[in-house]
Amino acid sequence: MKILVLHGPNLNLLGRREPEVYGRLTLQEIENALVALADELGVELLFLQSNHEGVLVDAIQSSSVTCAGILINPAAYTHTSVAIRDALSAVGLPVVEVHLSNIHARETFRHKSFIAPITLGQVCGFGVDSYLLGLRAIFSHIEKGL
Repeated sequence: MKILVLHGPNLNLLGRREPEVYGRLTLQEIENALVALADELGVELLFLQSNHEGVLVDAIQSSSVTCAGILINPAAYTHTSVAIRDALSAVGLPVVEVHLSNIHARETFRHKSFIAPITLGQVCGFGVDSYLLGLRAIFSHIEKGL
């Protein structure tokens, strides 16, 4: 089983970007934690980080052939991208949305997710554990054949 893990804009700056909000782990360290969990679960992960909406849309569209699900931190695109929402909806794969920070406890404009209504669920506010909980959730959903 393959799961696509997508990271949106500015997540390449993790570890040095607002550590009081996003923590001190780098994106590579988050991916390493995900790989360790994926090894336990017997899952293969494909990773992509992009600051470009179209690159993320292309990856989502391509995943429908090779992946069983998508774990996504759309970052700022959470609140702005109908294109990413439409691509996720179009491929018909199970999707879990994750965020390092609690987007509902931040600025008002961050409270609305265009992505959440078409996902299995959203995990936010737990730092790297948001990703790990999200991976466990999507794995469990796929394993149950739901």
